[in-house]
Amino acid sequence: MTTSYTARDTTRGTAGATVLDVRDLRVTFGPGLDAVDGLTLSARRGETVAVVGESGCGKTLSALALAGLLPEGATVTGSAVLDGHQLVGRGERQWRALRGSKVGMIFQDAATALNPLMSVGAQIEEVMAIHGTYRRAARRARAVELLASVGVPDAETRARSHPHQLSGGMRQRVMIAMALAGSPDLVVADEPTTALDVTVQAQVLALLRESTRDAAVLFITHDMGVVAEIADRVVVMYAGSVVEAGPLDEVLERPHHPYTAALLASVPDPDAPRAGELPTIPGRVPPLGERGSGCPFRDRCPKARERCAERPPLSELTPGGSAAACWYPGHTGAPERAEAPGRATAPGTTGAGPGPDGDPATPTTPHEEGTS
Repeated sequence: MTTSYTARDTTRGTAGATVLDVRDLRVTFGPGLDAVDGLTLSARRGETVAVVGESGCGKTLSALALAGLLPEGATVTGSAVLDGHQLVGRGERQWRALRGSKVGMIFQDAATALNPLMSVGAQIEEVMAIHGTYRRAARRARAVELLASVGVPDAETRARSHPHQLSGGMRQRVMIAMALAGSPDLVVADEPTTALDVTVQAQVLALLRESTRDAAVLFITHDMGVVAEIADRVVVMYAGSVVEAGPLDEVLERPHHPYTAALLASVPDPDAPRAGELPTIPGRVPPLGERGSGCPFRDRCPKARERCAERPPLSELTPGGSAAACWYPGHTGAPERAEAPGRATAPGTTGAGPGPDGDPATPTTPHEEGTS
């Protein structure tokens, strides 16, 4: 469910030292097939950095690259340093030493991520057993303690339950407990609230912020309403590239890239008067193999000019604030609400418009299947 956005108050205090430093990270599946094209970001201890964009923008592949979980055939270059450990170029044995202890992962669908043949308590214990942090009896007690800390009622009994015996919200809490079992420096959360109803979503977001005070969090999402609830800083990706990055309040209130502005404009606002159809973004994210030179957003951009055939660099616009990859930065590029009556676009839609022959194109939504 998509919600309206309001910038939240920052409640976790000042962030600490930089834990994750990513520079020019690239994930490719062959010549001309760059799924992630030069990702640069950093995250400090106690800070949540939200990576946002439609499906196909490279968000999930970026997260998987930072956890060493990319599919076969993917090649990673660039640099990603986590608490002094270079992540790029590691073999599987080296990754096993880091997963759980340095990097914790919260997957989108806990029902498929959890092992259906093991109790949830045993799965949490397994993280600690692999890294040798507790003796067997202590691991059991710690697993129950972790479940209780993430709000699972009657944690000792629930620890003996299997995933199918728990609700969706409880399974996601188990995933958070597993991610925290090894006290990681970085928690990567890949759209962890997508399958939850809005009430449970709010509870999980609050829990995630409270339970990760000592770690950096990379939060992957397509939902700008969730971004407003969870993030300290925001990185907006489009077609594999970063198009805008900056502090939460500045990105939400003064977006500089037309794509960011369009994403924000397409969020339903229950307090706004109805004035026609919900704004949408015409067209779709170009798939791999169809991404030419120049600004990747220019074919969908209302501000596109001839100069956009040349690719703009990601340039800092305010000292210590936002940066955007746009020749014409500003916050006037969001689509206007349509005045003509007609069939309303479904909530959550982020793309609709005429096809090449003038026929209506299928709207693209943040929930579409595809490389994200």
